[in-house]
Amino acid sequence: MPESPTHDSFQVEIEAMGAGGVGVGRHGRRTVYLPFTIPGETVIARALETADTFIRAEGITLVDSSADRVAPRCPHFGIGRCGKCQWQHIDYPAQVLIKQDVFTEELERGGLKNPPVRPIIASPKAWGYNHHMIFTVGGDRTPIPNGVDEDGEPVFLPNPSLFLGFPSLDDGGLIPITECQILHPDLLDLYEQLDLDLTGLRRVKMQIGSDGATMLILTALESTAPQVETELRVSVNLILPDNEPMNLIGESHTRFKVHGHEFRVTAGSFFRANVDQVPALVDTVLNLLEPHHEDAVLDLYAGVGVFSAFIAPHVDLVSMVESYPPAVTDADKNLERFGNVDVFEGGVDSVLNALDEQYTAAVIDPPAQGISPDALSALTELGVERAVLIVDDARALAKEVKKFERAGYALRAIQPIDLAPQTWYVDAVALFTRT
Repeated sequence: MPESPTHDSFQVEIEAMGAGGVGVGRHGRRTVYLPFTIPGETVIARALETADTFIRAEGITLVDSSADRVAPRCPHFGIGRCGKCQWQHIDYPAQVLIKQDVFTEELERGGLKNPPVRPIIASPKAWGYNHHMIFTVGGDRTPIPNGVDEDGEPVFLPNPSLFLGFPSLDDGGLIPITECQILHPDLLDLYEQLDLDLTGLRRVKMQIGSDGATMLILTALESTAPQVETELRVSVNLILPDNEPMNLIGESHTRFKVHGHEFRVTAGSFFRANVDQVPALVDTVLNLLEPHHEDAVLDLYAGVGVFSAFIAPHVDLVSMVESYPPAVTDADKNLERFGNVDVFEGGVDSVLNALDEQYTAAVIDPPAQGISPDALSALTELGVERAVLIVDDARALAKEVKKFERAGYALRAIQPIDLAPQTWYVDAVALFTRT
């Protein structure tokens, strides 16, 4: 905020942090939204958008700085730049406290009165924690002709205007990225060595396992596999437009360890990026679920079987459900030592409607749209008394609570957990019981 005040500027004290990780203050009768600030700071700001009830502003001069303000590590952080991080200017212990407040306030705005929120679980690493990240290919895709091949087919040169980037914080456009401080340091080293022909690619995902093995996962624009050669020690896999993986070089899967248990994860299968925080997530699920030897547990949207692997030793039966075929294959491998786990391939709604067993509990890790009303109805018909839900957004949780209440479940506890330091995002695990 280096500029001097101008005639259209105003002073504002930041009173709180709001949704999106934006500082919130007051100017007259209007609420002011000001990014890259911290509660308690005083800022000279300039309006970017003014409405009857609010002002969206940018900072010009920092008058009073918070003791929690630190220098951002990344050159891409700031106004009009990369949208991955919102809080690199805040010391991590302070981020955790602010996340607790923002998360609770978002639940209350979503209609939950006095939500039973426990203290947030901080991430063991504040930087370099992501074991995988997706870069989007941007730039001018106009082909550059280079004659024809021996079959008379046109040949094109690599387009030097293409680049790897992240969405912009402001307008959703892509920002070219040269480094990322929340990316695992070994992946950052790999990124700096990459010299990819990005023609024909939509996205590039970089991934590193617990054993240090690296992988590139390329998402293609078309079904034709690109020619890939590399002298780097990295596996390369392609995700085709139908979401099927194709192995090009090296291994087709990555291995992640959680509490000493190794999980095979094929390219395209889901695994949370902050691998060092997954043990805390597993422990939270188990603590809320309180599994015992007579339980029959459903593990829904189960991915490669992480939760099933830690629930199985404590219960009579686990039935896990996953729709993505490669993840189902991974789960079969990851859970083969357990004789009490059934793996079902298919959509949650259809599988639940086909089950004949009765169940006592469920773990639900749904996609962004949450669990469907039909699936919730099926849970009640299957006898589920306890349900543990994993979400990645407070507002989404508030909506899910209302759906569960309509299905006859009551919210008992919410455990927030930080899987994304330097951002305002908070994941959470919630416990519901039948009323």
